[in-house]
Amino acid sequence: NKKKKGRGNRLPYSPSRVLHIRQIPRGVTGAEVVSLGLPFGKVTNLLMLRGKAVYWLQAFLEMASIDAAVSMVNYYTSAIPLLHHQPVYLQYSNYKELRTDNQHNQARPQAALQDVNVVQHGNLGITSALAAEGGVLPSHGSVLRIVVENVFYPVTLDILYQIFSKFGLVVKIVMFHKNNQFQSLLQYADAMDAYFAKMSLDGHSIYSGCCTLRIDFSKLTNLTVKYNNDKSRDFTRLDLPFGDGQRTVETSLSTPFASQNTIFPSYTGYSGFAPALGFPQGAGPSVLPIPGALGPLTVTTSAAPGHVTIPGIPGNSVLLVSNLNPEAITPYGLFILFGVYGNVHRVKIMFKKRGIALVQMADGAQAQLAINYLNGQRLYGRVMHATLSKYQTIQLPREGQEDKGLTKDYSNSPLHRFKNPCSRNFQNIFPPSATLHLSNIPPSVTVDDLKNLFTSKGSTVKGFKFFQKDCKMALIQLGSVEEAVHALIELHNHDFGENQHLKVSFSKSSI
Repeated sequence: NKKKKGRGNRLPYSPSRVLHIRQIPRGVTGAEVVSLGLPFGKVTNLLMLRGKAVYWLQAFLEMASIDAAVSMVNYYTSAIPLLHHQPVYLQYSNYKELRTDNQHNQARPQAALQDVNVVQHGNLGITSALAAEGGVLPSHGSVLRIVVENVFYPVTLDILYQIFSKFGLVVKIVMFHKNNQFQSLLQYADAMDAYFAKMSLDGHSIYSGCCTLRIDFSKLTNLTVKYNNDKSRDFTRLDLPFGDGQRTVETSLSTPFASQNTIFPSYTGYSGFAPALGFPQGAGPSVLPIPGALGPLTVTTSAAPGHVTIPGIPGNSVLLVSNLNPEAITPYGLFILFGVYGNVHRVKIMFKKRGIALVQMADGAQAQLAINYLNGQRLYGRVMHATLSKYQTIQLPREGQEDKGLTKDYSNSPLHRFKNPCSRNFQNIFPPSATLHLSNIPPSVTVDDLKNLFTSKGSTVKGFKFFQKDCKMALIQLGSVEEAVHALIELHNHDFGENQHLKVSFSKSSI
C-alpha cells in the first residue's frame, strides 16, 4: 500500500556534477548562467532549456568535479543567486553528466521536460563560455563604477573591500559623492574579476532593504590614488600619506586583507550567507550581515595575513573578539567600548582563553558597525580583531557553573547609547580618535579638574577646550588613539557626585 510519491514529495537527489537551475529570467545568457559556477571551479558543460513557461528558462550546468558542485549548492542554498535581479534556484540533477553530442542525446537529460526547445552551448570552460556569447572575452576594463542607492546605514571603504575582494584581488578604491549619490570607483588586478563581480553584485543590497548596489564598467583604465585613508586606498602602496582621512591604514582592513588573492575561499559545505546582499559571499550581493542583505558577500579574515577563517553567520549579532590582553581586559571594558557603536546585550570572556571574547550586540547592523570601526584597533598594547561569530547568542552560565564573573548580561543597562531611536548618538558615530568629546560636565568642574582626571588614568593631555555655546561639553585631545580608547573605557559614566555622570565619545574634530 505504498503511496505513490507526488512530484512535490521527491527525495532530493544525491550529489552530482550536474546541477538543475530553474526560474531563470528570459534574456539571461549562457555566460551569465556559467558565471554562477565559475567561483567554485571549472564549468564543463551547459544546457539551456526554453520551456512552455512564458517568463522562465531552465538550465543544466555541469561542473568538472562533484566537490565543486557540492560547494556551489551548499553556498547558494542560503545565498540565493540573482540573475537580472531575479532569484534563481538550483539543486542536484539526477543526471551524472550532460551529453550534448547529438540532438537525441540533448533531449535525453530532460525526459521529464517535454516540448522544449533545446539550445546547446556545449563544453564550456571559463573562457569558452564567454566566447559562446559572441566574443572571446567581454570588452571592459578592470575598473568598476559603483553607485549605492538608498543609503540608510553608513557604507565604508572597508565594507566595499570586504564584499568585492571575494571575486579577486582589489587593488584600489576611491569613494566620493556626486549628483547627491554615494559613488565609488574600484579597480581589480584582473579585468575578468571585475566582470564576475559586476554580474554577481549588480542590483543586490548591502543591507536588507537598503544600500543597493548599481554597478557599471568605468571608462577609466587605471585609478590614481594619492592618499590612504577612509575615502581612498591603494592596497599596493602602503607608503602613501593619510591626507585628510580620519583613520590611519593601521586600523583599516588593508593589512590583514592585502595578501588575499583568492576569488572565493573554498566552501566546504558551510551555508552561512543570507540571500540578497545580506552578506553572501560572492555571488549574490549582500554585504552586511543583515538577514536578507547581500548574502554571499561577507567573508571575514583572521589576523594572519592571507588566511581566511570560516565566516560567521551573516546577519549575526554576536562578535568574536580576539587577540585581547588577558591581564587588562574585562567584560565591562568591552561593554563600554563596543557600546560606542551599538547596544551591547552580553559579553563573555572565554574561561580558558582569556584573550578571546564574545560580544552580543542588539542586531546585525550594530555588530557590523562595531567590526568596521574596531577591527584592527590597538587595545591594551595588542591589535584587537573583531569578526562575526558562529554563535547566535551568548549563553549565561548555569547556576553553580564556574565562570569567575567572565560572562555579563547588560541587556537592561542604563548605559546603552541607542535606546532612543531619535537619539543624536546615531548621527555622532565616529572611528576611534585621539580627540574625545565630553558632555554632561557639571558647572563646578574646571579645566584642571578634567585634565587631572584624565592624567590620573594614564593619559597624556595635549589639548582641551570647552564649547563656547555649551559649557557642559568639551573636547580633550590625548597622546594617541590607543590612549583615548583606554580613557573612554575608564571614564565614560564617571560619577562627579550628586548623580552627575560624564559622557565620553570619539570626536571627528581635533583641537
